[in-house]
Amino acid sequence: MGLKGMDKLNECRLFLLDMDGTLYLGDEVFDGAIDFIHKISDTGRKYIYLTNNSSRAGVDYVGRLRRLGFPCEMENVFTSGMATGIYLRDNFPGKTVCPVGTRAFIAELESYGVKLGTVDADVVCVGFDTELTYDKLDNAVKFLRRGAAFIAANPDWVCPMPQKEVLPDCGSICALLTAATGVKPMFIGKPDRQMVDIISKQTGIPNSRICCVGDRLYTDIAVAQNAGAVSVCVLSGETSMEMVNEAGAKPDYVLKDVKELAGLLR
Repeated sequence: MGLKGMDKLNECRLFLLDMDGTLYLGDEVFDGAIDFIHKISDTGRKYIYLTNNSSRAGVDYVGRLRRLGFPCEMENVFTSGMATGIYLRDNFPGKTVCPVGTRAFIAELESYGVKLGTVDADVVCVGFDTELTYDKLDNAVKFLRRGAAFIAANPDWVCPMPQKEVLPDCGSICALLTAATGVKPMFIGKPDRQMVDIISKQTGIPNSRICCVGDRLYTDIAVAQNAGAVSVCVLSGETSMEMVNEAGAKPDYVLKDVKELAGLLR
């Protein structure tokens, strides 16, 4: 692809970066990933680590990224848990929310003033719950059957792990609850455009000048397409070139990894 083909990419002023499968996998940082972050800054652009993983709070990611060697401040992180807290605050003010999530997810919701409880809840809110118990599922089913709204942080079926292992993610937990109640959730995280729209509003950068970088077609790339942003699919994680070729809506750019992307930024 010639320099002209890079115009759309190089006009972007903000990069929204997936992490797992894009910058690292587990504790293995991909070659060139840290240099890529510095290249974004060196070319006068901004970056935000954007994740659908709602099991950790934003502050947890700051610590984790720094430990792995990435530059990161709180302003550089936005999670589906944070987006869910904002959504609940703005759309269900004063309503009681029954959470199905980790202690970190619950604390994140509380930080946005969300009222949590397990008595007469108006909303059931589900995240990627690595501390899941049967009692939580029991409460969620009870309230959903009584007509509670069903909000979920992210639609991912699984969370990738090293050695090609996976963990059941928020989407799988929601599928269980839907099977038990017939109620389907509204998902806040990628591929819904809300995370991009919130960030655009906060930064003042229009969606067309935002680039979403990730390894999953159905979340990282789809959110860019849904929000009118630029999309870069890297082949360092879940997606193969064969999957890209079979996809109906193609990413704007398909690259081997973020190291290759760094070399294209001007």
